[in-house]
Amino acid sequence: MIAQIALRDAIARLNDHAIASAPRDARVLLSYAMGIDPSRLTLELSQTLDQDVLDRFQNVIDQRCAHKPVSRILGYRDFWGRRFRITADVLDPRGDTETLVQAVVTQPATRVLDLGTGSGILAVTLAAEWPAAQVVASDISPDALDVARHNAQALGVQDRVSCVQSDWFDQIDGRYDLIVSNPPYITDREMAELQPDVLHFDPKIALTPGGDGLHPYRVISAQAAAFLNAGGRIAVEIGWQQGPVVAELFRAAGFRDVAVLTDLDGKDRVVVANWP
Repeated sequence: MIAQIALRDAIARLNDHAIASAPRDARVLLSYAMGIDPSRLTLELSQTLDQDVLDRFQNVIDQRCAHKPVSRILGYRDFWGRRFRITADVLDPRGDTETLVQAVVTQPATRVLDLGTGSGILAVTLAAEWPAAQVVASDISPDALDVARHNAQALGVQDRVSCVQSDWFDQIDGRYDLIVSNPPYITDREMAELQPDVLHFDPKIALTPGGDGLHPYRVISAQAAAFLNAGGRIAVEIGWQQGPVVAELFRAAGFRDVAVLTDLDGKDRVVVANWP
């Protein structure tokens, strides 16, 4: 079969399964099946596909029709200019999380703590951006920590990223210049409304703490001061409706210069604060 015909048929199938990004996804997955960079696909559409390539393409299209995200099919997510491995054990990082990196990256820190690191997306990115930084990446899941270790090694920062299994601060020692976190924050009500791409493929423990979604912020705001140096900073990702209440939690805990930052869509996405 000619590649262009296979692409046309795949887009039609994805549209039939209500995949909103059908054309883009089909092109990425065809490039993957053909083993070429997506930027070259247009030049290769006149090719006749070998049967193994066609079978591989049909397989990944089948997975996408079942609403498996493209990043999970490929096994990686590009973030802040770097490629991170992801597995079923970790949250698939979204571009919105780059708002947190943007909020802190211009003020390098020497000691950094990433709570609930998952794939290590924040810990590894900050270690890579700040060559002098020592970063502790913590998570309650040992399987997630294995992914974080892989990403730290793949990106050459394994000597400066330490992975610690911990339920928030339970196993954390020392003090830090910066604490970051993208904790689970989706409410019970919102869980019922999630798209299948998220609901069926991201680990529940990385999505929601249950209830009103605010439990992690209550823990972090109450305990962070004991782990921050004087003048230390904290930055946490939030749900788009949680800005005012999370900001107030940090103010009530004694933090100053508390601010709510928005993402590229203008939605509340990050709360930052300073410890006196």
